[in-house]
Amino acid sequence: MPFQEQVAGLDAVALARRLIGANLLVRGAGGIIIETEAYGQDDPASHSFRGPTPRNASMFGPTGHAYIYRSYGIHLCLNVVARPGEAVLIRALTPQVGLELMQMRRGSPFLCSGPGRLTQALGIRPEDDGAPFDATDFSITLPSTTAELLVGPRIGISKAKDLPWRFGLAGAGGLSRPFPR
Repeated sequence: MPFQEQVAGLDAVALARRLIGANLLVRGAGGIIIETEAYGQDDPASHSFRGPTPRNASMFGPTGHAYIYRSYGIHLCLNVVARPGEAVLIRALTPQVGLELMQMRRGSPFLCSGPGRLTQALGIRPEDDGAPFDATDFSITLPSTTAELLVGPRIGISKAKDLPWRFGLAGAGGLSRPFPR
């Protein structure tokens, strides 16, 4: 079943939880998603809060497609669209495929712990915005079992930061920041 059909109908929180343990592959580089954050349309921290704009148009697009934006004018961030106006930020992954390529792109041993590092390591480009995650070179494969999750507040935002919409894979190294105990 295509990825878009597997995640159809999930809100951002449910999708963020479901993506933990999934395999993400982008043009020969990728690994296991170990950290996500959910953003809903009624969420004041979300890019969709004030409605559609040219910048966030992909966030209102089809489920299971990429929403990519530039953060602070520096780093690209990769999101997976849930329902229209809702998306899940991919914060970290455990690298497994294309390690040499990722190391070359990053020039650092810290490959995918944080959304900016992750997109640089994977070679995410602005033109990937709106791409479906069901191509051979741009895909997400969901895990067959439910992962044991860490749950905590989102980080790096100033609004609605207490919502417990950040999820991590229990026991995984390489998270962008530790979860509160």
